[in-house]
Amino acid sequence: MKPNDPITSLKGCGPKKAEALKKLNIEKLEDLIYLFPRTYEDRRHLTKIEDLEANAQVSIVGKVTRIVQNYYTRGRKQSLRLHVADETGATQILFFNARYLARYFTEGEDYAFFGKVSSGRYGLQLVHPDFCRAEDREEGIIPIYPLTSGVSQKDIRGWQKQIRSIYAVFGGSGEGLIIDPYTEDFRRRNELMDLAKAIDTMHFPLDRESYLLARYRLIFDELFMLQTGLMAVRKRTGIKRGIAFAKDGSEKEFEGRLPFPLTGAQKRCMDEITADLESEKVMNRLVQGDVGSGKTALAQIAMYKAVKSGYQAVMMAPTEILARQHFGSMEEVFEPLGIRVGFLSSGLKATERREVLEKLKSGEIDVLTGTHAVIQPDVGFKNLGLVITDEQHRFGVDQRVRLREKGMDPNILVMTATPIPRTLAVVLYGDLDVSIIDEMPPGRKSVITETLSRGRRERCYDLVEKELEDGRQAYVVTPLIDESEALDVRSAQEVYEELSERFDGDHGHGRYSVALLHGSMKQDEKDSIMEDFAAGGIDLLVATVVIEVGINVPNATVMVIENAERFGLAQMHQLRGRVGRGADQSYCYLILDGGSEISEDRCRIMESSSDGFYIAEEDLKLRGPGDIFGTRQHGLPMLSMADLVRHGKILEHARDEALALLEEDPDLSKPEHNALKEKLTEMFGEGFSLDL
Repeated sequence: MKPNDPITSLKGCGPKKAEALKKLNIEKLEDLIYLFPRTYEDRRHLTKIEDLEANAQVSIVGKVTRIVQNYYTRGRKQSLRLHVADETGATQILFFNARYLARYFTEGEDYAFFGKVSSGRYGLQLVHPDFCRAEDREEGIIPIYPLTSGVSQKDIRGWQKQIRSIYAVFGGSGEGLIIDPYTEDFRRRNELMDLAKAIDTMHFPLDRESYLLARYRLIFDELFMLQTGLMAVRKRTGIKRGIAFAKDGSEKEFEGRLPFPLTGAQKRCMDEITADLESEKVMNRLVQGDVGSGKTALAQIAMYKAVKSGYQAVMMAPTEILARQHFGSMEEVFEPLGIRVGFLSSGLKATERREVLEKLKSGEIDVLTGTHAVIQPDVGFKNLGLVITDEQHRFGVDQRVRLREKGMDPNILVMTATPIPRTLAVVLYGDLDVSIIDEMPPGRKSVITETLSRGRRERCYDLVEKELEDGRQAYVVTPLIDESEALDVRSAQEVYEELSERFDGDHGHGRYSVALLHGSMKQDEKDSIMEDFAAGGIDLLVATVVIEVGINVPNATVMVIENAERFGLAQMHQLRGRVGRGADQSYCYLILDGGSEISEDRCRIMESSSDGFYIAEEDLKLRGPGDIFGTRQHGLPMLSMADLVRHGKILEHARDEALALLEEDPDLSKPEHNALKEKLTEMFGEGFSLDL
């Protein structure tokens, strides 16, 4: 049995379970082994119902005395309510949108429930607790894993026990699945627990001391691997001679053609870019700046300088619609100057694609814009000197390497509108120099942001209607596509149906066009809807976060975020950035449907600030970096255990060790480092190499 064996190798994990596990990014045994508990429940002690206290985590056993299946919540969603009693008293158990669970429970039978006590309408209750029949109750410290529909805690615990007992991950009778990438000397010097033992302890903790040692080992691993990998990339690219552009002042010449002066922050960043472009080292620079801060202008200046120096330039964007938007602006700016602009995407017809490829290779196209189609194997350039990627967090190390290979070590400029604190950016983009545009152009209006409770939703949509009456457009964003059986939140489909009834002339008494957009749609369908919205054919767009990276629609003046408690600060800020792009005042309404103090804090921060970097810092303080963008960055290992804010000292230690290791063995060619090299290559993707 090997780490890469399919998850179906396990008993009880058939095709249906395997398909469900894909939603948790689990396809092979190693994926499941590294699915660590999100928390633990101490079930060594039972709590009597009469002793229940609000906010306490408890384990209770009681008899189900009544099952109410047609209970309705405030959102008119059907839920299941159980009346449960023991010899000391009675309480209630509530499941949202979970009528399917009714067949599991039988009145008069005993069950065990494990969860947090809350104070509800009818007194103390447990909402969505873990449960089982009383006779199946497990005792001890029980791991609680992240779940998805179709997979239960019992499933995952059973599979982890199966792996432990049969496949010798942790030193059992069979062939081991876990190979520790560190030498014994390295582990001893850094006081690290053996990897197999650490993983075993995370799944089956015996006491707090061993759990903390195991957790430290795994946190160190994440930070050390991240630092070692990024340092290796930086070291490799840093020693290469790059393309030195002409010191001809062409950047100043183009700057003088712009219809507006650069801000101080733009000038500072452009000076840094120019110094890189004119040097003999390969430029690897990240430009961060909020939506509207002027990143595109810097990209155009750099492209102009590349062409004037005799080279081609390419810009890659994550979606076709964003790439087409860049193409339009580049054509408008460059064509009058005699600079030839081309476009490439998977949506082009075969004849159009062939023509673009021929012109690229012959040098008839000076500036190319496109999607990931520009990194396909058959795409070649005559003399590529500058590579720019937009919305960098949608790409990664792997794709960046492939794009670089289209030329002889071209200069690389990556841009993102996702603000990241500088200290975090240095870690995340360890192979890049960082420039920050921390100043907005003068005269730009801040988006007025207001938090509304669910009871004031009608007022919100009255305000939306006023904007529509004035000829403006609006977005409404929800966290889900369809109704969830586990979460009491409004889905895009539900909101779309409600707003169609209210606003759409085809469905109700309104006269506005309403459309629905979500990530499960085909790309051409999504592009068509966004193009229609941009052209003014759609007045109100109901969407999931698929519009987080969208196009420029200056006429859109309202952003409504439903169930704002389900979004992180950085994500809400990105969504708010979809509006406020024109001359008219824009608005963002955050509708809170319950939630925690942290949710309320996030909304207060959104109301008080439009500074993306301040918001990013606050977001880190509130929730930690985790998966920093809400969407995993391809080509970088995701931090599931480490927190770059709280674990700063471990990060510094890991960085020192990574630096020492690469000084001793720059390409990790020593036999004792083979396992570590393989692990890094696996984590950073196929395009990643440690060979200098």
